[in-house]
Amino acid sequence: MTSQDTLSMEGGQPDEPPKSQSAESGGDSLRAGLKNRHLSMIAIGGVIGAGLFVGSGSGIHAAGPAILLSYALVGVMVVLVMRMLGEMAAAHPASGSFSEYADRGLGRWAGFSIGWLYWFFWVVVLAVEATAGAVILEGWIPSVPQWAWALIVMVVLTATNLASVGSYGEFEFWFAGVKVVAIAAFVGVGLLAVFGLLPGSDNPGKGLAHLTDTGGFFPEGYGAVLTGVLMVVFSFMGSEIVTLAAGESADPQRAVTKAVNSVIWRIAVFYLGSIFVVLTLLPWNDPAITQDGSYVAALNSIGIPHAGEIMNVIVLTAVLSCLNSGLYTASRMAFSLGRRGDAPAAFARTDSRGVPRAAIWASVLFGFVAVFFNYRWPDTVFAFLLNSSGAVALFVWLVICCTQLRMRGIILRETPERLVVRMWLFPYLTWATIGMIVFVLVYMLFDDTGREQVLLSLLVAAVVVAIALLRQRSRSRAAS
Repeated sequence: MTSQDTLSMEGGQPDEPPKSQSAESGGDSLRAGLKNRHLSMIAIGGVIGAGLFVGSGSGIHAAGPAILLSYALVGVMVVLVMRMLGEMAAAHPASGSFSEYADRGLGRWAGFSIGWLYWFFWVVVLAVEATAGAVILEGWIPSVPQWAWALIVMVVLTATNLASVGSYGEFEFWFAGVKVVAIAAFVGVGLLAVFGLLPGSDNPGKGLAHLTDTGGFFPEGYGAVLTGVLMVVFSFMGSEIVTLAAGESADPQRAVTKAVNSVIWRIAVFYLGSIFVVLTLLPWNDPAITQDGSYVAALNSIGIPHAGEIMNVIVLTAVLSCLNSGLYTASRMAFSLGRRGDAPAAFARTDSRGVPRAAIWASVLFGFVAVFFNYRWPDTVFAFLLNSSGAVALFVWLVICCTQLRMRGIILRETPERLVVRMWLFPYLTWATIGMIVFVLVYMLFDDTGREQVLLSLLVAAVVVAIALLRQRSRSRAAS
């Protein structure tokens, strides 16, 4: 029996259809092909998205040094959500992670809805990241057109995912490794320069002075902290990938527990640490932060030669890592939906290496179509796709919270020995996290930059939920 079969074997919704034969027959299940080092690096690198490198400058420009509070607030929210998800994933490792738990805890409609919304989010991300990588590669080799580069990176990473889950893990191990080493080196070298301890640095080493010497810590007012939250919240998406990947490891419970316990220091070092370094090396309103990018501007202030080229290599690595993980995540969610009868049965079939080929091809096909939309209709069709998936991260986190409220009782009733990771101060912190997420969603409705995203995302979510409820009603009538 595979680890992802555990959940459904221990009880499910009364109207849950039987899994397809293909998901249980020999050669038609996911394989434990991920090693501990793969999962460790997926857990660490999953927090570091390309948005951290390319989007932080906009947040700094909007909130000044107070953007640190924005990152801290979102970081706390992610830590709490990951703790809840970790509680459920350690007890019941599953390829569909929170979608399967929502299926069990909230109902078939919830698992169907959040599963398809999450899949939709990641296949749109495939197009965004493929285009971002193509822009960098075209700058290096302009003789190859941008669309060709986008096609090349998509084909290469599709081949990687089709080969085996181990090849995905190996690629992600090295991609994530580059990101981790780069951020750690940036924080270490930057802190030395901040305090004037870096030999040969061009930076005057003003210590913490830049946090307050240009309009104070809140130069744009206290409300800018919330504006900053909206700008940084989506760069944290990806933390939950390790709970999906754990289902294809030899010891999923250990992997999930380790990942959840380490999320605090990962966010503190990679997000808060690196942004703190940027803000202490440069005044927050330095034009170079938005013109060159926050990290390039910081490296230039130290006197690191070829900072732009160095950062382009790191950003490209982050882009490829996000593409690699996005394709993996979308395909595994499609696989899980297929197993539960919420997607075509072909999605639940795997080849002799345990790879869900149909789920991968379906995900990459939509990604290719989205890339085409990005080149053909960037301001209309693709803008709609982008905005309508923009708030899905918050929807996912909200569903995780609501599911955990129900799943705690189910776990205690059926398998209390598996409750090895516990949410702190349950249920009070769970409700507090729900309140935080709802507040951010409501605030987006009153923010000019976030309103369109949340309204279009709500529209798409309403359509998916309506389909789920109609399917559920149809099945209930057929059963009766």
